[in-house]
Amino acid sequence: MPEQDARDVFDLTIIGSGPTGLFAAYYAGFRGLRTQIIDSMPELGGQITALYPDKYIYDVAGFPKILGKELVKNLVAQAMQYEPTICLNEQVLKLEHQEDKTILLTTDKETYLTRAVLITVGIGVFTPRRFNDPAIEAYGGKGLHYFVKDVEAFRGKRLLIVGGGDSAVDWALNLERLAQRITLIHRRDKFRAHEGSVQQLMSSTVDAKLWYELKGILGDGKVEGAVIYQNKTKEEEGLELDAIIACLGFLSNLGPLKEWGLELENDAIVVNSRMETNLPGIYAAGDVAAYPGKVKLIATGFGEAATAVNNAVAYIYPGASVFPGHSSTIMEKKEKAEKKG
Repeated sequence: MPEQDARDVFDLTIIGSGPTGLFAAYYAGFRGLRTQIIDSMPELGGQITALYPDKYIYDVAGFPKILGKELVKNLVAQAMQYEPTICLNEQVLKLEHQEDKTILLTTDKETYLTRAVLITVGIGVFTPRRFNDPAIEAYGGKGLHYFVKDVEAFRGKRLLIVGGGDSAVDWALNLERLAQRITLIHRRDKFRAHEGSVQQLMSSTVDAKLWYELKGILGDGKVEGAVIYQNKTKEEEGLELDAIIACLGFLSNLGPLKEWGLELENDAIVVNSRMETNLPGIYAAGDVAAYPGKVKLIATGFGEAATAVNNAVAYIYPGASVFPGHSSTIMEKKEKAEKKG
């Protein structure tokens, strides 16, 4: 590798640009770190941008509800205040500690030196679970959807949603105002979704059918209907449809990260209370981080990001305070200093 001077070494490289990574970039800039974000996706925002930009999110502090794309927009604006370097469509393949304690990151495009790394990749590389039926899969992209990128595509449509988790229930509720008719089928009588959302679903205009599964899709080159069946009685029912959204969950894969020597637990990275991994200078936060009592929420990721960044500052600059003080006090001091200058 060619020699690089100190200006080519980042203080902190954040791998992953979902909500946790974006807030970490803001906080790292706030703490005065030269920061870089690397993400394999073409846009900032991680899973929210890729899967549900038009879905409302209800568990972010300060917002009774907010669209996923609006949350990402706000987080990007917040992070960009400190001008982090952004590298998109780029996957980190290798992580190696150097003799001078810097860390060499090798991606599928470039190499970078950094003093610390914060991993915020969420569930990693994710792909939707699909139907184990080629006849159903043949309608993929022809009215059968696994992602919702634009809610307007379902305006006035007769819609079938398959699934019983948060995504299925949330999409049913979010699209109720747009669709002509929504039927939701779930193969059991117990939902995995949030209890409050399920109660809202049951009092909505959505026709929720329990113990039902999808048998087949009807249509000439596109979705025009479906056959569903009650899995206890085997009784079948036909539906006239324009579109189907399958919310069957996702398969996740941490990819090359598994080969970096990190301690893993159920496809997550084990961290301590400082968000440190078992490797020096490597931190993790958000859904990818694992510790006893972990709760996987966006709000949790924000706190973990701040904890990781503050401890990374102390690691990079021994003697620096882990807790910098309250942001309002620090910003007031900065503003006064700038005015005097």
